[in-house]
Amino acid sequence: MKFFRLGAGAVLLSVVTLTGITPVFAEDSYESYDDYDGGYSNPDPWEKLNRFTFSVNDTIDRYTLKPVAKVYDWATPQFVNDGVSNFFDNLGEPMNFVNNTLQGKFRDAGVDMSRFLFNSLLGGLGTVDVATRMGLQRNDEDLGQTLGAWGVESGPYLVMPFFGPSTLRDFSSKFPENFLNYTYTGYINDIRVRNSWFALELVNFRASLFERERLIRGDRYTFIRNAYLQNREYKVKDGNVPDEF
Repeated sequence: MKFFRLGAGAVLLSVVTLTGITPVFAEDSYESYDDYDGGYSNPDPWEKLNRFTFSVNDTIDRYTLKPVAKVYDWATPQFVNDGVSNFFDNLGEPMNFVNNTLQGKFRDAGVDMSRFLFNSLLGGLGTVDVATRMGLQRNDEDLGQTLGAWGVESGPYLVMPFFGPSTLRDFSSKFPENFLNYTYTGYINDIRVRNSWFALELVNFRASLFERERLIRGDRYTFIRNAYLQNREYKVKDGNVPDEF
């Protein structure tokens, strides 16, 4: 399946372990699972296996993708980096549109479609984000969030080889979601072009994570797990989460 072809290409993609590091998490949450009397459930029952997979992914990233991304970041002007990021963000707008529609957030879905049209037609195929300058802020939706909004529980935390952190719900959602990805067979027939786009997106994305990577403190596995789980909850609930501070 194309999904697994992407995974093989993303043997470098332990980088995904950093995508959940945002300002919306608290480091100490889920820190210990020794006492469940307080009503807490263990979101990481497969921790030993997950830690092993995380270690493999992290080692692969450290000696493959990260050095390439550093060279790319050093050699590429900022406006080029921004243009590449904007281009691939624009390709993700149809995904945002579909998921906002499925969640009944029709206003946001309209914003997604408007952004795609304006940026594609007026922004050089999306390389310039004219829509944001027009007041149309980008959404970030996926099928995992849609399932969560429908009441599907996330299930246990899961670190997948090559793909990084996930949950049973989020990982299973990647299979049908992949049909909306530009790398799916039929959207771009030229294999070289498709693979070149994928490699460029991967390296550009890895380079964009250097600043967030500096936020990591203490045990990398625990930090990234907590950040991922809290970020996913934040996204599923559209920011309507209890304030723990």
